[in-house]
Amino acid sequence: MLTKYMPEIEATMKMFFETLSEKDRRRYAAVETLKLGNRGQQYICSVLGCDPGRVKKGIEEITGGISAEERIRKPGGGKKKS
Repeated sequence: MLTKYMPEIEATMKMFFETLSEKDRRRYAAVETLKLGNRGQQYICSVLGCDPGRVKKGIEEITGGISAEERIRKPGGGKKKS
């Protein structure tokens, strides 16, 4: 049996999801899917309004680890030392 979230939680998840970058959206949907287990992907896709392919790619990214090439900020970015 698939556990479903309360409508208030679903609304909060959707609102948060919409503020994320594309990469973070994939990974967030993947984490929520993995938490729910069997048939979780279908439910999360319906709650977040995302494509199952996006979730699958997010799961692959999470289970494969994060490489240095996927950094958001370029090396050397940020405040310079005085």
